[in-house]
Amino acid sequence: MFEYLEKRWKKQIYIIFSAYWIILLTATSLPGADVPDLGVSDKIEHFTAYFIFSFMLCVVLMLQQKYRLLKRRALTATLVLVGLYAAFDELHQLFIPGRSCDILDWSADMASALLAVTFIFIISKINLVKTGD
Repeated sequence: MFEYLEKRWKKQIYIIFSAYWIILLTATSLPGADVPDLGVSDKIEHFTAYFIFSFMLCVVLMLQQKYRLLKRRALTATLVLVGLYAAFDELHQLFIPGRSCDILDWSADMASALLAVTFIFIISKINLVKTGD
């Protein structure tokens, strides 16, 4: 599956990931009064947003060719990078009016990252079984 993505969709995946990251950063930089109420818990919003972010980051790390260690350790690197970025994101919200830094938000971000990485791990193992590698 990842070989197909690498051959046909690599540039598009990079563009989609970059656009999503910009949207995520923009959304977390909005003042509290400007944040739309989606009618669900903010933990579910964090979980969903960071699941998508983590999934795409992991795929991007697996597809890139420049840094072999990141490619080989994409699952671990995703967890580390998402953990650092989510912490930065929470800390930067201290400076946004109407926003706050919440360890439970960071926990939701990390739980979703762990689920996304687990999901990719399972997909990778199923793909290896099907191809016989």
